[in-house]
Amino acid sequence: MPIIRVEMFKGRTAEQKKKIARELIDGFIRGAGGGKPESFHVVFTDVEKQDWGTGYDMMNEKYPDK
Repeated sequence: MPIIRVEMFKGRTAEQKKKIARELIDGFIRGAGGGKPESFHVVFTDVEKQDWGTGYDMMNEKYPDK
């Protein structure tokens, strides 16, 4: 049972996450040469920009909300 973990900035809708999950599962099945979609688990973790850093920068400073 493959588990695909996705960490991304907060703000995607449930419908967007469903589409992302479908694309990830389909890509994994293509790359692995088969499999059943129902055997996959996709876990989304929504992260606030202020809680994500890269180098010395925090993402809320680098990419402020408009």
